[in-house]
Amino acid sequence: MEIDLQEQMAYLLQNGRPVLVSPISSGRYGHLTRNGSFKILEKERTHYSSMYGKIVDARGNTIVPDADADMPVPRGGKFIPAPMHYFMRFSGADGMHAGYLPGYPASHGCVRMPEQHAIAFFNSVSVGTPVTVLGRTPTRSYARQWQSPFMRGGNRFADPRFDPRFAPPPPPWWR
Repeated sequence: MEIDLQEQMAYLLQNGRPVLVSPISSGRYGHLTRNGSFKILEKERTHYSSMYGKIVDARGNTIVPDADADMPVPRGGKFIPAPMHYFMRFSGADGMHAGYLPGYPASHGCVRMPEQHAIAFFNSVSVGTPVTVLGRTPTRSYARQWQSPFMRGGNRFADPRFDPRFAPPPPPWWR
């Protein structure tokens, strides 16, 4: 498996040729995805983050959408861990999993991919599969310029939950 941070793409290779390709959203500034050679350490179909999620009030309304587990929670509220389904751990707490792709690096170090692609990768790799992370995470104007090859001319693989029209704007530091 190869993850290209510059292209924001993941490739499953067989005999050096890509058999699965997916757009990704890797680690953002301050939480960059590490480069290097790794192996799949574990696979977990239904995984939840122990560090990141959201905080909701007593009525279930989200009050902190990008919360850390150690943030204070208001009386009656709770911390809800972020879902990381089809999780394939490859380095420390980092792994690949199904998640939201806003069109730029936005994770805490993990490699997010559309759910249907995460399922395909999850079903195709085993514990011990080599993972190479290469390239540099793009910065600044990248969010306005980058577009996955899957998005050009429409994305026939798209999941409507990941439609870029509904993505939040890039963070201020990204502009």
